[in-house]
Amino acid sequence: MDNLVIRSLITASDLGACADLMASSEPWLTLGQGPIESLRYFQFPHRERYIATLGERLVGFLVLNFQGPFVGYLQAICLAPDCRGRGLGSALVAFAEERIFRDHPNVFLCVSSFNPGARRLYERLGYVVVGDLPDYLVAGHSETLMRKTRGPLRPATHS
Repeated sequence: MDNLVIRSLITASDLGACADLMASSEPWLTLGQGPIESLRYFQFPHRERYIATLGERLVGFLVLNFQGPFVGYLQAICLAPDCRGRGLGSALVAFAEERIFRDHPNVFLCVSSFNPGARRLYERLGYVVVGDLPDYLVAGHSETLMRKTRGPLRPATHS
């Protein structure tokens, strides 16, 4: 992965390319998320957004969320279908973990029940199942909340 570059998503063309990639690949196809919804996905100011490139080509992106009940949430990871199975997904997850673990002891993510390849990747990388959310996004499918941890949010207190 010597030529893989991960950097902040900055330009409007980056934004459009990411939205197009999201809208044209799984799991977002099954989730029914089209180009307009995908573009909106990137416009929340509290999310950190990163793109991954090989040379001049956009091959993937990450969206990290640092607000809400699961601080340190890897909200989206996307890799171009023809780039999967080459270690690039692991590199993107490693980048997200490094960024999140700088400030928080936990990394959370959800994986769709219809995306077993992603779940196998996350399990191989040390994520454990926290719980299932049946029929959460799509009827008949679950979202599985997973976590990788370095410890609790607060240390134990002794009375």
